Formats: sequence, structure tokens, C-alpha cells
Amino acid sequence: MNGFEVVRKDLEDVSTLFLKGYLDAHTYPQFESALQKLMDERRFKIIVNFSDLSYISSAGLGVFMGFIETVRENAGDIKLCAMSPKVFKVFDLLGFPTIYDIVNDETQAHQKFTDGSRTN
Repeated sequence: MNGFEVVRKDLEDVSTLFLKGYLDAHTYPQFESALQKLMDERRFKIIVNFSDLSYISSAGLGVFMGFIETVRENAGDIKLCAMSPKVFKVFDLLGFPTIYDIVNDETQAHQKFTDGSRTN
């Protein structure tokens, strides 16, 4: 069994979720509940940091699609950062870079929220 962990850090109105390990069919409910908790708390500016994520499956990707509409309807966004080339490739294959801001690091992601800029 591969471990998975979600750690949350809030900075002003932006919440960062740090993903660690393997995000797949067995572990995605953990990530889903972390995002749901943010929705419940009406925190819609979200950064997901992938620096410690070694693997993501389509089940993990589905979680993002499940929340993005609600987040954007509430004037928020989900920014993705610090992906390994392997993880980025999965997102890229599915066209995620056209839907989400994918940046190099957390500082850049924060900057995008403070600038109020959004792609699409």
C-alpha cells in the first residue's frame, strides 16, 4: 500500500494543500475530503503543491474536475504548482494546462492570486 498525505496551510485568504505520495483510486477520497472541507469553510483560493507527489492516477485527476466549477463560481481558483515532469505529463496529456494555472512554485501561485489574474 502506497502512502498518501494531504497537509493544509492557510495564508490569509489562500489555502495550500501539499500532496505527498501516491494519489490514486485508493487515496483520492482523502484529497476529496480536504477540498470539501475548504468548500465548507468557503475558502475558494486554493493552491495545490505537488512537490512531494510521486504519482497521480485518473481518479486523482477527477477530484480536480469535481471541484473547479464550484470554486470558480465563488470567485476562486485552483492553482497547481511544483509538479515533477512525470506528474505534469499526466496533466498535460489530459489538457489540464488549458484549464488550470500550472506554475513552477508556490510563490508564483500566490502571486497569481494577488494579481487577480486568471487564465481562460
